[in-house]
Amino acid sequence: MNIRTVLLVCFATVTIGIFSTSCHSSHKAGSQSNRVHGEESLSIKNINATESQKQIVKEALSWVDTPYAYAKCDKKKGTDCSGMVLRVYEDVTGKKLPRNSAKQAEFCLPLEKGEVQPGDLVFFATGHDPEKISHVGIMIDDVCFVHASTKKGVIVSRIDTPYYIRTFIMFGRVPD
Repeated sequence: MNIRTVLLVCFATVTIGIFSTSCHSSHKAGSQSNRVHGEESLSIKNINATESQKQIVKEALSWVDTPYAYAKCDKKKGTDCSGMVLRVYEDVTGKKLPRNSAKQAEFCLPLEKGEVQPGDLVFFATGHDPEKISHVGIMIDDVCFVHASTKKGVIVSRIDTPYYIRTFIMFGRVPD
């Protein structure tokens, strides 16, 4: 498998505690473009975050282009959403999270939208039950998140799209 390199440029500013960002992704020549809902390059400049939060985001972004594989958590080989989150947190912070997204949500401290910081988690109900958490991602800022899509593998998406607005359940922070 040809490993694609995601070029990351940070591009965020804080205005009264709210990020205003542009999330895009850009690949080296020869690879297919990884789009974030129609935008072509990932930009997260001057992220306003602690060093630990930056490391979580950096590690999560290093998983981009990992193919989807149910019940796996192996960077560049295959992962599901909760496996990626579990591995990112374990590798960066040493914290062991539960294995599935619903249990990860129970483990986290709930957050309001205005409290979301880079590295926090976002939970969705994407399955048949509209109230049961079945998907998780790692926030890059207050709009963009990294997650493992069953069809596209690990990608960056925006939470302000109709699909994610409809399936959103909660934000959560992994406790210290």
